[in-house]
Formats: sequence, structure tokens, C-alpha cells
Amino acid sequence: MSSKESILQSIRQYKKENTVTLPDDTGFVPMSFENLFEQFSTALASVGGKAIVLEDRTQLDEAIRAIMTEAEHIVCNVPGCSLSSDDGSKYATPHDLAHIDLAIVRGEFAVAENGAVWINADTTRHRALYFLAQHIVIVVDKEQIVPTMHEAYARVSFEKAGYGVFVSGPSKTADIEQSLVIGAHGPKSGYVFLV
Repeated sequence: MSSKESILQSIRQYKKENTVTLPDDTGFVPMSFENLFEQFSTALASVGGKAIVLEDRTQLDEAIRAIMTEAEHIVCNVPGCSLSSDDGSKYATPHDLAHIDLAIVRGEFAVAENGAVWINADTTRHRALYFLAQHIVIVVDKEQIVPTMHEAYARVSFEKAGYGVFVSGPSKTADIEQSLVIGAHGPKSGYVFLV
């Protein structure tokens, strides 16, 4: 018997059968918020991001340019935004995205509870774009805010293989001396435009 088989046999010998049934969650009542945008905005601000509401999609280019005046290399996959004709698909490898100043990407929906946005990476060739760009702007339909992660997970579909991610604000870390550091290893700023 190989050492691998010996270890697995030992594990099987002491493994207990799980006879405990899962609790009934039919009585679960998720949190609710009076104003989903206010809660989303507050949660996003607490992790270093900023939420901005636009009344019309035609204001998107001007609003983004107002906060990102220095951005030169812009990648955008959001319909109706004309700040870049480059959607990122021309780059052969994720390493080629290292020079991107601003990524403007589409979010599927936002979560008021924690300021997160679900991004389905089917719209982008390289998912590294979300993490390599110096700054990120996520555009979400303002009607697509759900109260909590419970509702969010109910909306996420895993039927086909792919990649999706919840993003909440810019890159950050808080494991060094219990201090929040923004832009530690990814985007230095994160904005969510609700249009």
C-alpha cells in the first residue's frame, strides 16, 4: 500500500457520518433598508469607494471624465460610454493590461448591505482587467440594487462555466497593524455609477 493510500484509509476509518439535518430556513427574514441607494453608498464609502447617481446614460462620459481627468489609457465595455473604443479584447495576455489607467466595466447588480457589485466576466476577455487597472468605474442600472447578499446569491447563475466576482470599492488591505490601506495591490480608486 502506498503512503497516499495509507493516509486516505486512516482518514476514512475515523470519518463520521453527518447525520445532522440542515436547519429550516423558510422563516428567514432578510434585512431591509428604507433607501437602498443611501445604504449602498454608505457601505461603499466605508471601504473606500464612491457611488454616484446619474439621471441619464448620456451624462456618463462627462461624469467619468470629471473625476478621471488624468486617465489616458482607458478600457471600456459599457454600452453608451464613448471614452474608449478599446474594450480590452485586443490584448493577447493579461500582462498587456498593465498600462491601463482606467477600466470602465458593466456591473450586473449592486448589493446595498455591503456596497458590492456583481460583475459577470463574460463581457471581458481578460478578467485581470478588474484588478490591474489603476482605477475602476463600474456602471450599474440604478434599478438593480438588491438589499442583501441573500438576494444577490439568488440572482447569480452558475449554469454555464465562467467567471464572476463581487467587487466592492478599490483594492484594499487591513491586515497590517489593523489599518485600512487603499490601493494596496489593485485599483487605487473605485467608483460605482448608478444610471
